[in-house]
Amino acid sequence: MAYPTAYRYTKEHEWVKIEGNRARVGITDHAQAELGDVVFVELPTVGADVKQGGLLGTVESVKAVSDVYAPVSGKVVEVNRDLEQSPETVNQSPHEAGWIAVIQLADPSETGGLLDAAAYEALIA
Repeated sequence: MAYPTAYRYTKEHEWVKIEGNRARVGITDHAQAELGDVVFVELPTVGADVKQGGLLGTVESVKAVSDVYAPVSGKVVEVNRDLEQSPETVNQSPHEAGWIAVIQLADPSETGGLLDAAAYEALIA
């Protein structure tokens, strides 16, 4: 698959879509494919402060439970409550409807250390 070029990626297979001073976060298509059928997503708490590289939540599939790490530091301002009833959305639309949380950026410069689409595709090749 071609990864969205406007997004940034982590080596732990999370993506970030910058929207002003906020970052929408989810797991990549590669991550969901490796996990298999997602059956549960543990969402972070709205209002929680997260640090770059710290635990944001978990994704549970029929094969494994995987931690989701915060690609940026900040405050969780929104979570995707639709995943509580339809966790399989992470499999069906990992880069759009399957987003996990929105983080208010504490330090926008942190995104400079993330991978662009070409670097992420090279990582998983």
